[in-house]
Amino acid sequence: MKFLEILKEDSKQLVARGAEQIEIGQTLLGRPIYAYEIGCGRPVILAQYAIHAREHITYFLANLHAIDLLKSLGHGNGTVYIIPVVNIDGVALCLDGVDTAEYAKENLIKLNGESIDFSLWKANARGVDLNVNFHARWGTGKHNVLHAGSQNYIGSIPNSEPETRALIDFTKRIMPDFTLSFHCKGEVIYYDFHQELCAKRRDKRVAKVVSKSTGYKIIPSGKSAGGYKDWCIENLKIPSLTIEVGNDRLLHPIGREHLPKIWQKTHRIYDDLFKYLRHKKRIDIK
Repeated sequence: MKFLEILKEDSKQLVARGAEQIEIGQTLLGRPIYAYEIGCGRPVILAQYAIHAREHITYFLANLHAIDLLKSLGHGNGTVYIIPVVNIDGVALCLDGVDTAEYAKENLIKLNGESIDFSLWKANARGVDLNVNFHARWGTGKHNVLHAGSQNYIGSIPNSEPETRALIDFTKRIMPDFTLSFHCKGEVIYYDFHQELCAKRRDKRVAKVVSKSTGYKIIPSGKSAGGYKDWCIENLKIPSLTIEVGNDRLLHPIGREHLPKIWQKTHRIYDDLFKYLRHKKRIDIK
């Protein structure tokens, strides 16, 4: 089954199970981007997955997380907004080839070095790496590039891409207490981005909850910039984690045969975070 067909079927299943589907914007190629609201009340967590195309294993993880939450998150105990795939065009391109890219086909083949193998593509259908396109010290990352291609291109201006703007607008709309971004790989957690010391300590406490839940290591973000996590920390002043799933020995793109092990290590994240927030007076998030 093609990815866009899988996406449609999974969407129907989540809605049938009780998730509220919310269109938050559209991709460059006009495909709707959906968030799924699960639960109600505060605290509020926003989790986004598959912003990098070749990291599509996180899309399938998102659906498992959503199904678990629909079973476990009781009325009034908090809300999770799950965005299973931000970069729909890129994931379709990566999994099913350039014919999914419609009018962008010729340009994408050129950007991909005249190759039709897009299995390692990270960017969207314009060749912009969405996770360096956010207005958060944009263009200052160590690996940023200034030309379109499969990865690391920052875009012509900050927030240039419709996918980036959709995620920003929706985040501002719901004002979450904190956000999670699922990437792969490495089994590590990033939580810092030039915060003041008190905020950095607060955010590290959240990261420690996820670390204990998953067994993943907490490490410094290094010289990255322009990511969604970075934007949330710098602009909204809220804790925001990037969680890199999958053992570092695995090769991109990580196949679905590894999903059970990834899920096993991550399936308690939301339960553990909600418990922490309730028992620690929401850690003075705001």
